[in-house]
Amino acid sequence: MHIVDKIINKYKNNNSLYIGEKVTITEHMVQTAMLAEENNSTESLVCACLLHDFGHFIIEDPDYLVKKSIDGKHENVAFNFLKNYFKPEVFEPIKLHVQAKRYLCRSKSYWNILSEASKTSLKLQGGIMSDNEAKKFISLKFHDDAILLRKYDDDGKIPNIKTKKIEDYRDLIISQLSF
Repeated sequence: MHIVDKIINKYKNNNSLYIGEKVTITEHMVQTAMLAEENNSTESLVCACLLHDFGHFIIEDPDYLVKKSIDGKHENVAFNFLKNYFKPEVFEPIKLHVQAKRYLCRSKSYWNILSEASKTSLKLQGGIMSDNEAKKFISLKFHDDAILLRKYDDDGKIPNIKTKKIEDYRDLIISQLSF
């Protein structure tokens, strides 16, 4: 089975997976990608938004981790899987999107817009970045894309809205493969 078919099947087979939000992970990632599209982001960033929480589909029991307040490091799980198939413009922002949240939370106004689930996971993910961590983060090549991804991520959690289907992104996913 081709990697694109595997990705699409993961979306279909996990379409009832919730991780503390009022939308499923599938709905959330599609909404995040749609927001990137609406804001005329690059195709690579749209694809990164579409796949940013893909690690939750790979982790054996993400609901258990949530119940036990354990950070499954989904961004690293996704990165380690996706880097074998995609361009760096796709997998690097995914790897950094949790760091982007930690960085953005240095602003109280940003922290205030986070969902309760994001505030809870922030604690597990290391909390708000220190000045030294922030300097290191902003020196990374893909930090700007990670910040954009993170902002779309925050807004892509609206229940009961009409979204695209994962199949609608097949051609986009194919266009972002590294081979």
